[in-house]
Order: sequence, then structure tokens, then C-alpha cells
Amino acid sequence: MNSFVYDIPVKVYFGENQLCHLGAELSRYGKRVLLTYGGGSIKKIGLYDAVMDEVKKAGLEVFELSGIEPNPRIDSVRQGAQICKDEKIDVLLAVGGGSTIDATKWMAAGACVDFDPWEFFSRWAPVEKALPIVTVLTLSATGSEMDAGGVISNPETKDKIGRMASPLLPKVSFLDPSNTYTVSPYQTACGAADMMSHIMEVYFNMSQDLFMLDCFMEGMMRTIIRYTPIAMKDPTNYEARANLMWTSSWAINGFVNGGKQQAWSCHPMEHELSAIYDITHGLGLAILTPRWLEYCLDETTVSKYVQFGVNVFGIDANQEPMAIAKQSIEKLSEFLFDVLGLKRTFTEVGIRVEDFPVMARKACGGDVLQGFKPIAQSDIEEIFKMCL
Repeated sequence: MNSFVYDIPVKVYFGENQLCHLGAELSRYGKRVLLTYGGGSIKKIGLYDAVMDEVKKAGLEVFELSGIEPNPRIDSVRQGAQICKDEKIDVLLAVGGGSTIDATKWMAAGACVDFDPWEFFSRWAPVEKALPIVTVLTLSATGSEMDAGGVISNPETKDKIGRMASPLLPKVSFLDPSNTYTVSPYQTACGAADMMSHIMEVYFNMSQDLFMLDCFMEGMMRTIIRYTPIAMKDPTNYEARANLMWTSSWAINGFVNGGKQQAWSCHPMEHELSAIYDITHGLGLAILTPRWLEYCLDETTVSKYVQFGVNVFGIDANQEPMAIAKQSIEKLSEFLFDVLGLKRTFTEVGIRVEDFPVMARKACGGDVLQGFKPIAQSDIEEIFKMCL
């Protein structure tokens, strides 16, 4: 068991009627605010007006940047960083889902440097500081509201790259489950797949660590399995939306990692899919994850599948380990494809075989991805083929 440091100093206002604290929290960081959001859904649900009322009551000056894309682009980051410089922004307010929050994080970092923000990814330029960030979440999925990471796409180079840096951690996040009532069943399902993947990237690990952390992850996975169908069927079910929202934050805020050290596998593979095809991140993860698990299953890893199948899906433990392991993959597939209704193959979403080599090479960085089971380019290409 490895030692570890856990330090996630994000102040969270969870639940309804918490937005009254927004003005005071923003005021702690200055008077000039850059409000960022996506396609305008926050206006349809009245959240934009509610946010603006609180900001104006606090006497703050607001600048806006809208139109942040799903799979956010580096051009949006560049635009936001320049606004911050030109208007001497003190604090950024991201209202939206993971894409808006991710892009806003890198705007905050880009505002503090004199080079192009893409250099944070192309040459791994150091992230030494960032302007403070406050978030108002509208989609339970990425956990960006409570972590220090962000993923950005560059259509020109066909890259999608994620990176963690402590200055990117939001100062305050407002998590009101009622703000997710209008999220479509499809996006709710994709968000659930994203959350499951965040947990499974850590859970499927053969190193020994705290028993309680595995129990915590198993509980979160059972929560996703229980409440996602409810939220899809009854979008205004507060209990379901609240459980999914809080699970999304805790799935990736670093708590479950404990002392485990292991590279993620499905996320690097999926980033290459959406870099080229711009598919929904959670959908790509849903297609990949069962095939990755199938590829990694052998006598050295089977015990983890048994634990997963018995504790998460309630599979009968009085069976042969390999039988339980295969059933656990089947149960996961049933949840993702039959219960949630997500497409199950690359063929259905138009991903072409001819792109496999370049995507696989980028996913592993031309080397070996040291995940649950080490996988090189040839392994990743085989996993991609299993997804057809």
C-alpha cells in the first residue's frame, strides 16, 4: 500500500437555493467577472437570469463568452484568455457542464502567460498560476467541478489532450441537482458512462490499497446503476439527480485513488476517437470499456472481475472465477447498451478501421500504456477491432 496526499480544497454549495451565495463568493476574488457558457441552454432554463441577478446584486462587472463547444476547442480557450487580458478579469464564472468548465480552466491559465495556450499541451508548458474559477454545474458527468484537470481539442492537429494542474482547481462550485432536470436521456446516459469509467479506471487495479476505497467505489457504481434509469425516465426526480451529481464529483476528485498508481487506459483511447470524430465522450467510453475489460481478462486479473461482479452486480459468488468475470462484463454491457440504450459499436457511430493505427499510436504515445494491463499500439488496435 502506497502513501498518498489528499488535498481538494474546493468549497461546494450543494442543493437547491444555494445560488444566493454566488455574489459573495465571486466578490472574494475581485470585481470583474468573465461569465462563460455553452450553447444557451442556461437561458432556456432561467439559470442565466438567476446568475446575472446575483452577480449584479453584488455590484460586479460582467463580461461574457458564450458558444463553448462540447469537446471544447483551443480557439475558445484562446478567445477567453484574451478577454481576460484585455478586460483585466479578476475571476471566471463557468456555468455549464464539463466542456464549459474545462475550457474555462485553461482560459484562466492562459490569461497568466504570454504564450499560446496550446503550448500547455504541445510542449507541456508549466502551469504556474491561473485566475480563480467559480463553477455552476448543469450536467453530471466529468467531475470537472471538483478536480484540477481539463481536456481540450485542437481540430487542426486532430488532438484531444487532458492535463491536470493544481492551479486549475475551482475555488467554489455550486451543485444544484435541479439544474440538470432538462438534461436529455441521451446525455444523462453518456454522463453515467463517463462516471462509471472514471471509477473503473482506478478500481481495476491489482495493487493492494485501502479496502474502504474499493467499497466506496463499488457504492458509487451501484448508485450510478440504480439512479441513471430513474433520471432518464423521470428527469425531475430530485433524489436521482442529486445522487448522480454528487457521484460525478467524487468519482474523479482524487479521493478514490488512495495510494494506487496506475495510468488510465480507456480515456486515452477515447480521446483519440473524439479528436477525429467529435463523438460524445461518454458514448465512446461506453463502447470501449467492456471490450477493454474483455481484452485484459486473464488468470492474473480475474480476481478483480470477481470482486466487481459480486459486489456491484450481485453475481452468485459460488461459481468458477472465470465464469463470474465473464458475467460481470456481460452485466456491464447490458447496463450500458440495453438499460441506457447507448450505441454499442464503432460501426454504428461511423468510426473507420483505417484510422485505427494513428489513433492507437497517439493513445499510447508510441510506447506502452501502463494501465490495468499494459497495452501497446497493437493491443489498442485489437481493442478497437473488438468494438466494430
